[in-house]
Amino acid sequence: MKTESPLIQLARSIALEDVAPYADAVDREARFPAEAIAALKRHSLLSAAVPAALGGTGASLSELVTIAEILGRQCASTAMIFAMHQIQVLTLVRHGLSETRFDNYLRELVSHQYLIASVTSEAGVGGEMRRSLCALERDGNDVELIKDATTISYGAQADDLLVTARRSPDAANSDQSLILLRKGSYTLEQKGVWDTMGMRGTCSPPFLLKAKGHADQVMATPFGDMSAQTVVPVSHLLWGGCWLGCATAAVNKARAFVRAQARTNPGTVPPTALRLAEAVSMLQGLRSAVQACLTEYEILSQAEDAASGALSSIAYAVRMNNLKVEATQMLPQIVLKALSICGILAYKNDSPYSMSRHLRDSLSAPLMVGNDRILATNANLLLVLKDD
Repeated sequence: MKTESPLIQLARSIALEDVAPYADAVDREARFPAEAIAALKRHSLLSAAVPAALGGTGASLSELVTIAEILGRQCASTAMIFAMHQIQVLTLVRHGLSETRFDNYLRELVSHQYLIASVTSEAGVGGEMRRSLCALERDGNDVELIKDATTISYGAQADDLLVTARRSPDAANSDQSLILLRKGSYTLEQKGVWDTMGMRGTCSPPFLLKAKGHADQVMATPFGDMSAQTVVPVSHLLWGGCWLGCATAAVNKARAFVRAQARTNPGTVPPTALRLAEAVSMLQGLRSAVQACLTEYEILSQAEDAASGALSSIAYAVRMNNLKVEATQMLPQIVLKALSICGILAYKNDSPYSMSRHLRDSLSAPLMVGNDRILATNANLLLVLKDD
């Protein structure tokens, strides 16, 4: 049996002691999971992806995905906040270490456990991350930015932001840069509320962002390159960990229900056991899909030509997009299967077998970067993709 790393053991402890006791309240009140994030900061998990040379843990992407799953079994909102933060950290690690400012920032992150939020959404672009209407306005070494963001997950609670914008006012809407905004250099005017069906603790209302900064806060690598090589694949994999956590929580409740039935009538197999076997098979399929893509990404990202090789290929983009679509279609089906096993007890909110939170959270998965938009992107890519 493989021994778990201390980092994974720590994550399990945090999930049980600092996440699980507050998960229902976070969902019910649509509030930020303050206790969980405080624990992640206290135990330095927000800097887990920072290389050891800079003081971090140097965690692998596989470890981060496992942590997202562990947290997701208790609270999907906490897991998603962890995942979204780590996407930003990995973007800085993989594309900013050649720049002294970002190297120094990552050292500060280790010391202060900053929580970083992403600002890629914008009114008027139809939810397309790779398009921006706002632009960086430069005056010498000074930079200004105004962005009408349709959502900023945990924006009000974040310490710093990574924001996409057109490189300049005359740049094409796909010619984007990524800028790191430090707390105190920007203001957020909340323009709506976050009262949703699920993922309520992510606290993702719309904001009007206004910022002033310095030119060296803009990352040198074009955002299009960062998106293909890091942001999109890492997002789908870390989100996959969150979705695995949600699905596993539902199946574990169904397993406990079936075992309880079996104990009441020893020597017999409950009729619900057959459906449990189906649910476990579906969960294994989801886990295998995430793991296969995770293994491929870790191999490709370590290749010498990672920046210009397979990670930037059309075929790879299609495969990663397919993972997101397939995983988010499977997740609600798994939770519904678990609900059917537990029956009315899964339908009741005051039951230990309640599936309410898991089901509502699972329905967000196909909507986060909508599956229809991803399939439309794949349709265009497939027109130019050569046959295998």
